[in-house]
Amino acid sequence: MLKFAMLTLVAAVSAVGAAQTVVAFDPARGASALVATLRHAPPPTEVGQAAAISKASDGHYWADADVNGARVRLLVDTGATAVALTLDDARRLGFDPAELDYRQKVMTASGEARAAVVQLAAVSVAGAKVTNVEAMVIESGLDTSLLGMSYLGRLSKFEATRTSMILRP
Repeated sequence: MLKFAMLTLVAAVSAVGAAQTVVAFDPARGASALVATLRHAPPPTEVGQAAAISKASDGHYWADADVNGARVRLLVDTGATAVALTLDDARRLGFDPAELDYRQKVMTASGEARAAVVQLAAVSVAGAKVTNVEAMVIESGLDTSLLGMSYLGRLSKFEATRTSMILRP
């Protein structure tokens, strides 16, 4: 049983590392672009103290986040691979939706959509701050922005209780 548990742990850690690499890989530019991106990207950081988000009356966890210095209301979604932004929120953060490259295909609750990858300098929820967060601007079909795993997965821990979600940088 211990051998199985260790094998599962190693597989999970390997899968997370592979997923982070795949997210950063752009097949149109090739592996050399990935290496160059990783070499020149500033190191990510996670800082702050543990933060709590209260469960809303609708049963969801809503985060009022500071994203690149602007307030954005995000639905916490552990099933979302990345932070996902609506066109309106992307505009408020200084991205011009008309200038973005919507080459990524993603699945939303409304079905398949196109998305553009963007980089967020910092996302902070109740003081739990993560820098250099990859996000996607969804071209259509997204009603509210989502706080996905490109932020949550960088925390040391997050847990949902009956009344709140605890975020630990």
